[in-house]
Amino acid sequence: MKQEQFLHVVSRDEAERIFTSAFPAEPMAAETRPLADALGHVLAADIAAPVDVPGFARANMDGFAVRAADTFGASEEGPRELRLLEQIAHVGIAPDGEIATGTAMTIATGAMLPRGADAVVMVEDTDVEDARLSVSRAVAPGTNVAGAGSDMARGEIVARAGDRLSSRDTGVLAALGIAQVDVVRKPRVQLFSTGDELSQPGEPLSTAGVYDCNGRLLADALREVGAEVIGGGIVRDDEDALRAKLDAALDAADLVVFSGGTSKGAGDLSYRVVADRGEILVHGVALKPGKPIVMARVDDKPVVILPGFPTSAVFTFHEFLAPWLRLRGGRTQAQTKQRGARLAVDLRSQRGRREYDLIHLIPGPDGLVAWPLGKGSGSITTFARADAFHAIPEDVERVEAGTSVSATLIGRLRLADLVVIGSHCTGLDLLLGELRRRGFTSKVIAAGSQAGLEAARREQCDLAGVHLLDESTNRYNTPFVTDEVELVQGYVRRQGIASRDGTETGRMVNRNRGSGTRILIDRHLGEARPDGYDSEVRSHQAVAAAVVAGTADWGVCIESVAQASGLQFRFLAEEHFDFVVPRARRERPAVQAFLTLLREPATMQMLADAGFAT
Repeated sequence: MKQEQFLHVVSRDEAERIFTSAFPAEPMAAETRPLADALGHVLAADIAAPVDVPGFARANMDGFAVRAADTFGASEEGPRELRLLEQIAHVGIAPDGEIATGTAMTIATGAMLPRGADAVVMVEDTDVEDARLSVSRAVAPGTNVAGAGSDMARGEIVARAGDRLSSRDTGVLAALGIAQVDVVRKPRVQLFSTGDELSQPGEPLSTAGVYDCNGRLLADALREVGAEVIGGGIVRDDEDALRAKLDAALDAADLVVFSGGTSKGAGDLSYRVVADRGEILVHGVALKPGKPIVMARVDDKPVVILPGFPTSAVFTFHEFLAPWLRLRGGRTQAQTKQRGARLAVDLRSQRGRREYDLIHLIPGPDGLVAWPLGKGSGSITTFARADAFHAIPEDVERVEAGTSVSATLIGRLRLADLVVIGSHCTGLDLLLGELRRRGFTSKVIAAGSQAGLEAARREQCDLAGVHLLDESTNRYNTPFVTDEVELVQGYVRRQGIASRDGTETGRMVNRNRGSGTRILIDRHLGEARPDGYDSEVRSHQAVAAAVVAGTADWGVCIESVAQASGLQFRFLAEEHFDFVVPRARRERPAVQAFLTLLREPATMQMLADAGFAT
């Protein structure tokens, strides 16, 4: 009997329990693979060395094979003389002859030691004249010799079940002559992206279309956790096509994954097709991002429909599917790494669901500081740029700035050399690009001039880009400087109205509160509040994009961005884009490198060429 759950929301833990109860995370069956195709696979059984490595005693360097006792007492003042045999021990050839007392044989690195020899004298400790070898330094038995089985001995366990084969492992197995290995079969996953609006990267894009980033994102995420992706692509919003794709996938795959079509709108076909063919186990999890995930059983195989928004899709993948696939592929569960941090700003959440906030981690005066990314589940860059996430429990509606949180790292934490918080500018992008070529990494948080100034005062960044106008003095930035920070002169840029037709009519697109551009806009508008005033974006490029796309008719941005977008520009004001540096951080190498760069004539020319006055 089918269990109809149409957005019948369950908790995150309950959803995981339902899925793993229906599909236990047992390793896949073993399969035999050629060693050449075993990299990255998980061994299904221990491997014992079938031979000794090396299989004979061999020389570790060029020199002369000797009996060690014949060299005892040798010194530069009193060398020992041995008779040098005519034979030479070459690599890959068993030596002909035996080392008797008082004799020696020339030997190459890696060659088999002749019978009777138990040491090798280095060339630099000898002198040869005619057939006589003078040895000026004594050696002990075993010197410069690798004995048979000294690397790996027959019967020794060299790799264990559960090990994931790296290039080092396959090299060891090749040295043992092993040509094939038993590994855990990788779970096969069929992945589809659904929607008429989707195009593959490289194809023409329709006016209201988007490129399919989920297909690439999820396919590579699947491979990262040890799954084998066996095809997929884009499926249009056609019920028959979806049903045919599902039926074919069930025959070939261990898991079928769709992205998109999980909600309860009229166009969400994936859910309906899966519901018609099987049993819906979960439809909706009290989770943000990722609430409308679907977990189902069709022909005793798991079918999962991930949300269409990129951050929701990848987050629910890592939350539910990645751990299950790791275990199915024979891998151990990934160890999550936690770091303590303090929130930089207040956060609000909806009671009744667990919310995961993606965050930047930056060094502050008293440890790490967590800055939320705040772009929402529709953002493509949010998960890619986040350092970590932290969970807000179901019963919490507000977390205050300064609260200690436990941040779960996404990958390895790499703290940037230079942390920049504040206003965004294409001129700043140019400077940081040049700084990167000089070996310094940076992290930019576009939080607006006011937030950047406050972060600098709290020593939560190395640099803040600001363009704050003080209306009482009509001066930029200087009136806002306090003892904790230092103002560094930047450059001048032109702000103005960007539009398609050169007029300031119709719907506007506004900038975010706290930004220097928003202060300029409000001063320009006075008490007026045009249509679109409450529509806020966080960068100059986003203003231009809204006007180009037709969602707005005009907005305020810098001249270079308007020109690059093909928009008409009406000048409003020149403003000073300067930099605020916390005095406590001024001597950091990356800060000094930035300040040096800013003063160089070539940098001034680069900014001038980009439309900025210096």
